[in-house]
Amino acid sequence: MKVDCIGDVHGCIDELHDLFQTLGYHYENQVFKHPGGRVPVFLGDLTDRGPNSLAVIRLVYRMVVTEKIARYVPGNHCNKLYRFFLGNNVQQKHGLETTVQEYETLDNKEKQHIREQFMSLYEQAPLYLEIPEVNAVIAHAGIKEEYIGRTDKQVKSFVLYGDTTGKSDNLGRPIRRDWAKHYHGKRWIIYGHTPVKAPRIIHHTINIDTGCVFGNALTAYQLPEQTIVSAPSTQPWNEEKFRSFD
Repeated sequence: MKVDCIGDVHGCIDELHDLFQTLGYHYENQVFKHPGGRVPVFLGDLTDRGPNSLAVIRLVYRMVVTEKIARYVPGNHCNKLYRFFLGNNVQQKHGLETTVQEYETLDNKEKQHIREQFMSLYEQAPLYLEIPEVNAVIAHAGIKEEYIGRTDKQVKSFVLYGDTTGKSDNLGRPIRRDWAKHYHGKRWIIYGHTPVKAPRIIHHTINIDTGCVFGNALTAYQLPEQTIVSAPSTQPWNEEKFRSFD
């Protein structure tokens, strides 16, 4: 089994198409397929902030649910959109407002269709994905070794939001502990969630959220080859959104 883990797309459908083409996929019957049978794995945050979140939902739904040629784990933005579609009183900020704005332009039939697609995609998704064939665990914001195998509330919070401290920095962003620095497991942990200018490899972890929606790149990590492949972003550059690690 060979997989291509794909970082946070955030509605950047053009860059996702570019990345698939760079990876050697062919577009046929409204999905991307690899002639060698590689399996794309989306690591969450498909929507919000970017220009075309609904197109990303449609594509990923077709690849994961309809064709079963891809895998997906949810991110925190996915969780928030799911709660919005449930009818919960969710604050429309931090990017959700862009997806809702797109959604509100649809007629009622298409609204129902996209809502059902996303809810089905989300409800069928595992909280995180263990792929023993490539010795890897894919989790949106990462996962501690001792959490692997668990799906309780504590693990769900970590996988979706990272190792949060409950505090915020001077820009209002949540302060998170650098869990990857303390990871010493033998399995690869592939994650995103925190935008970095270049994929960050530490021990057997790699952050592949290279901030496509903030003007940098959309990145894939190929296993078992351990190869990094990126497609440049066409979005405006936003320096303050990137995190640097000491």
